[in-house]
Amino acid sequence: MFVEGALAGERVSYQVFKRKKAYDEARVSRVHEESPGRRAPPCPHFGVCGGCVLQHADVRTQMAARQRELEDNFERIGKLRAEVMLPIVYGEEWGYRRRARLSARYVPKKGGALVGFRERRSTYIADMRECLVLPPRVSALIAPLKELVGKLSIRARLPQVEVAVGDNAVILVFRHLDPLTAEDASALKIFSETQGVHVWLQPRGPDSAHPLHPAQSTLHYELPEFGVRLQFGPTEFTQVNHGVNRVLVSRAVRLLDPRPGERIGDLFCGLGNFSLPIATRGAQVIGFEGSRDLVERARANAAANGLVVQFEVMNLFEPNLAPYGRFDKLLLDPPREGAVEIVKSLPEDGPRRIIYVSCDSATLARDAAVLVHTKGFRLTAAGVVNMFPHTAHVESIALFDR
Repeated sequence: MFVEGALAGERVSYQVFKRKKAYDEARVSRVHEESPGRRAPPCPHFGVCGGCVLQHADVRTQMAARQRELEDNFERIGKLRAEVMLPIVYGEEWGYRRRARLSARYVPKKGGALVGFRERRSTYIADMRECLVLPPRVSALIAPLKELVGKLSIRARLPQVEVAVGDNAVILVFRHLDPLTAEDASALKIFSETQGVHVWLQPRGPDSAHPLHPAQSTLHYELPEFGVRLQFGPTEFTQVNHGVNRVLVSRAVRLLDPRPGERIGDLFCGLGNFSLPIATRGAQVIGFEGSRDLVERARANAAANGLVVQFEVMNLFEPNLAPYGRFDKLLLDPPREGAVEIVKSLPEDGPRRIIYVSCDSATLARDAAVLVHTKGFRLTAAGVVNMFPHTAHVESIALFDR
């Protein structure tokens, strides 16, 4: 039984809204005995907006639940335990979300345009006035965005506004299904200037995104500990929480312990988030990524930072690392699907250390079972990272030693 709105240790009344063969889903109708970790949700839209589901729990209660989920998955799925649980990485609770995809819809019955996240378990858009997990300057744009979208001639053909925040700028990418009129383009340029944001247009898929105003528009974020600056496009993948990402990269590099002369592979390397910091420690780094565009971005970032890093395009769900020789250490940062084909393909004389950064603790536990029970590794340490406060998302990191 999964009871939405309940916290561990509470006594509640509930109503079932979905029955499945192996479990039921329910929501709280009344709390009889509260957890010490329960609090009043700070956001006025909590419970309607689907962006957050855990604001009724304080951050320590949230992170205790995430760590318990990670440990339970290791034990239940992987039949193993970490020798050491790493200290929890907390980070900032509010204003952390540097990437967001806001839905947009023109609804005359509700007085005009709506811009925001979808309602929980619904395709409707929440009627939002603010968002506490967005940076304050982005949250303050919700009302002006509603007004702007409502004035456009293509307001019924503008389904989303993607937000990307760098250390240097805020970019809004307007997805539009019909061409803009001259008046629409003018209104967007005025919005860009008055709100101090960069406006991009996306007429088709993500590759079609391009700047409208200003004409020269770039984003970057910095990893000061390593003296690295990474440029990225507003539709390219970066971690949502830049503050926690700095701590995560620092922890990953410290656990990996790269040394001069070592050969290190960074798999699912993206635009170089881990590869470049590892390279500053003198190791020979090869980054592998499935997206050709991200590989090109990673190569440009390495050159801009004066670092020598090799980046290669590879389908990492059908990996073949053999042509690149033996690696002393690996860093894996896969999507939710995990990296089971990679860990299965590791040779007997393969890496002696692996850092695995995971956004899904179930697939991490599955892959950990292969590493420990088949490939001769120890699960030396593991821990959780508060990458997405107030959500059910569990970000974790694990260290494996042969």
